[in-house]
Amino acid sequence: MANTPSAKKATRKIERRTAINKNRRSRVRSFLRRVEEAIAGGDKDVASEALKAAQPEIMRAAQKGIMHKNTASRKISRLSKRIKAISA
Repeated sequence: MANTPSAKKATRKIERRTAINKNRRSRVRSFLRRVEEAIAGGDKDVASEALKAAQPEIMRAAQKGIMHKNTASRKISRLSKRIKAISA
């Protein structure tokens, strides 16, 4: 348990940041799930639109520190590769 006022304040700040980060992470996962479902459905147009909507959200998460920049880029790259393969 925090004893000093500064430690108590730090605990409050951490709680707030944790809630914000959870919300952002959940939002990114929702966008990713929409892309995955569109890919599974086999509709290239819907999948590419879903990826177009998910891309800024994923990069924003990377910018905010929710995920690493390279992880975000890798996810986008792999999803776009899978969407490209739908028509082939």
